Amino acid sequence: MVLALALAACQQKPADDGRPETSREFPVADRPVSRLGANSVSSEVERDSVNEANVVMNLADIREGMSVADIGAGEGYYTVRLAQRVGKKGRVLAEDIDRDANEQLGQRVLRERLENVSIVLGTEDDPRLPPDSFDRIMLVHMYHEVTEPYAFLWRLQPALRKGGKVIVVDVDRPTDEHGIPPELLFCEFASLGFRLTEFVRKPELQGYYAQFEAGSARPEPADIVPCRLSGDKTASKD
Repeated sequence: MVLALALAACQQKPADDGRPETSREFPVADRPVSRLGANSVSSEVERDSVNEANVVMNLADIREGMSVADIGAGEGYYTVRLAQRVGKKGRVLAEDIDRDANEQLGQRVLRERLENVSIVLGTEDDPRLPPDSFDRIMLVHMYHEVTEPYAFLWRLQPALRKGGKVIVVDVDRPTDEHGIPPELLFCEFASLGFRLTEFVRKPELQGYYAQFEAGSARPEPADIVPCRLSGDKTASKD
């Protein structure tokens, strides 16, 4: 599927469209969204057999003492490995919108005695991260499930420290097939002022790695110009 991307003015939707009230000042995402998937992409043994987490953490230059947020943490595949990488002087905040997943991860954190890990319950349009707190924010195989990307990224951006980076790992396929084409990803991040600083395709990741840095300032919600998929599915921008 070839995606056509165009910057277009936000269209208002009726009040009963199911959007959260906290998202209504932001543009509507003009793309289908995958249903929430399983809390694990594949087994941890399978992912470790191709060294997935280490590949991502090395690309992201995650080091001892860093503060990292794991968004859409699920069962904690990355959470526990990030905790080991950043060490006792670092910290990991694991976030998910699934309360049951958070409870199960909390039990795992206690069982594995990961004292540098904390857990937060987010919402579909707000990861609820403290401001100026993170060197890296990880969005691994989850961004395609974000129903309100503009509100989500707008609220995520202040959580980055100076020089901090947002890391996205995802699959190059339509958003309703549990992936997101890179061009659409780049467009949505750019609409919030993020800059793409690295992009690589890696078989170990079951997809690609993209790295972003925040711009100088967030746009006001009313000034965000959304990305649009054109009907003919050809790649273009206005």
